[in-house]
Amino acid sequence: MNQDNILIFDSHAHYDDSSFDDDRYELIKSLNDDGVIGIINCGASLKGTLDSVELSKKYDFIYSAVGIHPENAYEYDDKVERQLKNIVLSEPKVKAIGEIGLDYYWEENPPKEIQKEVFARQMKLADELNLPVIIHDRDAHQDTLDIMKQFPNVRGVVHCFSGSVEFARECLKLGYYIGFTGVVTFKKSKKAVEVAKDIPIDRMLVETDAPYMSPEPNRGKRNQSNYIRFVISKIAEVREISEKELSEKLIDNTRRLFGIK
Repeated sequence: MNQDNILIFDSHAHYDDSSFDDDRYELIKSLNDDGVIGIINCGASLKGTLDSVELSKKYDFIYSAVGIHPENAYEYDDKVERQLKNIVLSEPKVKAIGEIGLDYYWEENPPKEIQKEVFARQMKLADELNLPVIIHDRDAHQDTLDIMKQFPNVRGVVHCFSGSVEFARECLKLGYYIGFTGVVTFKKSKKAVEVAKDIPIDRMLVETDAPYMSPEPNRGKRNQSNYIRFVISKIAEVREISEKELSEKLIDNTRRLFGIK
């Protein structure tokens, strides 16, 4: 698949997910052989966090993020917070607090007030530890922005960005990056394309959210990091630059945000 020396840094994946249980290690090796030079594996639960850290220990090119996703907000308490802090202080390949944020789409998720409290606590933790954040925002743009504004020293990425150009500009003003998934390749995703066309290239990241959000032409299949090539191709087309030049800029952006040399 990987033609034209296109290198890939996947800024958000979940290779701890059970959908990879049958072929996880073979797949990860094949990705590295296919031009994937970096992956940030994000925790969504305490178990996912611990599994992400283990993956980052096993593979040189995998880094981890630790955090509790809004759908698991009930998990978060003082004990979990101490665990997350201790992991960060003891594991140098932990590069962010994430995946954290708000998700108002699913009715079965914890109540909004619980989600907001847990999001704010993890933003505070990121501030204390001087780490960037990886933010999940689904149907919660205004509340997400309000909490981001409470922590002016924190930087990060709004992953799988689903907002408008105006919302993206507000995030940029706060120093955030915008994460693009396979959604930008979907025929009906005009909003994502408009954002990709509008924002500065030096504030973009690309990601899979694997195993989810697989781009065209693999939509509906399990996602994996080398499929980011289709995301890069679409953004390069929109921005009228070469895929190789764009991929180099995106890798630089990812390394800069997460402090990876």
